[in-house]
Amino acid sequence: MNNGKLRWFLILFLLIAISIVGVLMPEGPGTASDPAINPGDVAWLLTATAMVLLMTPGLAFFYGGMVHPKNIISTILQSFIAMGIISVLWVVVGFSLAFGDSLGPDKFGLIGNPLTFFMFRGVDGATDPALSPTIPLALFAMFQLKFAIITPALITGSFAGRVRFRAYMLFMILFSLFIYAPLCHWTWHPNGFLRNWGVLDFAGGTVVHMSAGFAALAGAIFLGKREDFGKEIKPANIPYVLLGASMLWFGWFGFNAGSALAANSTAALALMNTNTASAAAMLAYLFYDMAKGKKPSAMGAAIGLVVGLVAITPAAGFVSIGASIFIGVAAALVSNYAIALRSRTKLDDTLDVFPAHGMGGIVGMILTAVFAQNVGLIHGETRTFFYHMLALVIVGLFTFGGSMLMYKVTDMIVRLRISPEGEKKGLDISQHQESYDFEYKSEEVLTS
Repeated sequence: MNNGKLRWFLILFLLIAISIVGVLMPEGPGTASDPAINPGDVAWLLTATAMVLLMTPGLAFFYGGMVHPKNIISTILQSFIAMGIISVLWVVVGFSLAFGDSLGPDKFGLIGNPLTFFMFRGVDGATDPALSPTIPLALFAMFQLKFAIITPALITGSFAGRVRFRAYMLFMILFSLFIYAPLCHWTWHPNGFLRNWGVLDFAGGTVVHMSAGFAALAGAIFLGKREDFGKEIKPANIPYVLLGASMLWFGWFGFNAGSALAANSTAALALMNTNTASAAAMLAYLFYDMAKGKKPSAMGAAIGLVVGLVAITPAAGFVSIGASIFIGVAAALVSNYAIALRSRTKLDDTLDVFPAHGMGGIVGMILTAVFAQNVGLIHGETRTFFYHMLALVIVGLFTFGGSMLMYKVTDMIVRLRISPEGEKKGLDISQHQESYDFEYKSEEVLTS
């Protein structure tokens, strides 16, 4: 047996060992009645959790439709595999690192204790006064899982077409453990230091989109340019892009409105702002393109609405409907300009993840501090704005530098960049022995 096959047998054995440990652990959510549970909140969070999961297949189609046909299957699979890897990782230790007992000074938590909820120990049908006061902790954990799944999947657009699949899987694990989990703890855990500074992130503008954006920027730099960089490449399937954007828009209502963690007026406000900001951003993106002499495009409409969804995410439950329109328009204009600017550089962020998600998240974070009801800059308050600017610097440096380190560690273990021959053939064939649009013979399959 060669070393490659042995390595995968060892990984399979590890998964089997985890499953055995799982059997030996205490049973999952109980059915005992908890008087603090609100049935309406439970029903809404069950629905929202399913909606957020749908966003990852939506992202898969959104990205997959944009790339060269020879990379479409691999690009879609990079999102799908996140649903498998992160789901298991979250149960084993991810949730504990993100929401376990803080390791760090009081009100300055840095990371959760990995043993607090190891293998979901104690994650059951009862409420948790600090994390899930009206819903089972198990439901809260599953809702948060969906955020953890989509975050590394967002990054993949930056290095589409030139990454080895097995290396990407390893990077995803490292990113989730050492970048995403700490950010989640800082921002959403009651003892997290960003939360206690008053940094507002209603549904993941900082935790999800800024982290993915800066990690994507680091990835584009680390992996370098594609062999055909600079050549015009027709998207594989623009209807896939529209389908993916539609699924994202639908799922985002669960993403944002679900983050109220209750069926209440805040959830309704978040849903209203989410729809309005994305609609305004789509229009602004198209009109800006047309003002520059371009024709209105399906790609532009899809990118614009997604940018609006990204930007309103941190603000969704904190701002008025009028502010949501401003946020959507501002983010669309900034991202459109950033994408145009990036195209004039030698940076190969294949699907413009940083200009869209990174810049959209940054705009959303800044404008949340401007428009947040009662505590925003527009209301004469400066404290929130100051800490948002400080958090922007901290999160940017941490996620960019930390991700660069994770890429380096991954590359030392498993080479990240695909070979030139494999890149020319396409990831679908060289990494998966599958083809979307090209006929091939098995003897021609590359194994780079």
